[in-house]
Amino acid sequence: MTTQKVGYVRVSSSEQNVDRQLAGLPLDKTFVESMSAKSTRNRPILNDCIDYLRQGDELYVHSIDRLARNLLDLQSIIDKVNAKGASVIFVSESLEFSSKEDPFAQLTMQMLGAFAEFERKLINIRQREGMMAAKAAGKHVGRPPLPDEVIKVIRQKASQGTPKAQIASECEVSRQTVYRVLKEL
Repeated sequence: MTTQKVGYVRVSSSEQNVDRQLAGLPLDKTFVESMSAKSTRNRPILNDCIDYLRQGDELYVHSIDRLARNLLDLQSIIDKVNAKGASVIFVSESLEFSSKEDPFAQLTMQMLGAFAEFERKLINIRQREGMMAAKAAGKHVGRPPLPDEVIKVIRQKASQGTPKAQIASECEVSRQTVYRVLKEL
């Protein structure tokens, strides 16, 4: 069995560019995910990537924050990869984590993971502060309000007995939005 070099690339949204991550590395297979790393739950591409790995494979990730944003998730992912006999290599940090015991690498990973978690929490705090400042200035915060004509169509279709799921689909909104509009009557 030959060792494979596998890449995992993650961006938070589909508009972001993945090209800079792992550029120039000769990889046998690359998994690309467009999703927040806030949690490892609901990251199907990451799960597919881990399932794909075999004994001796090397998983390349651009940086620790591309894999996880909190220390527990980071440790859990690395443990899963190592349990399969594969290693994780963070290119930016020049760190490798394998099943071999390396206390220095472990300490470094925990410190960097803690900083990634700290950074995530600071981002959330700044975001909340910005939203509070915008509200205080009388600005709308959140998604833009639905146009009046869409609200009118939702109410009209509901009064005609059209199923909520169909209304949502036809008006290109979520069912939750349909229920919220109808509740505001």
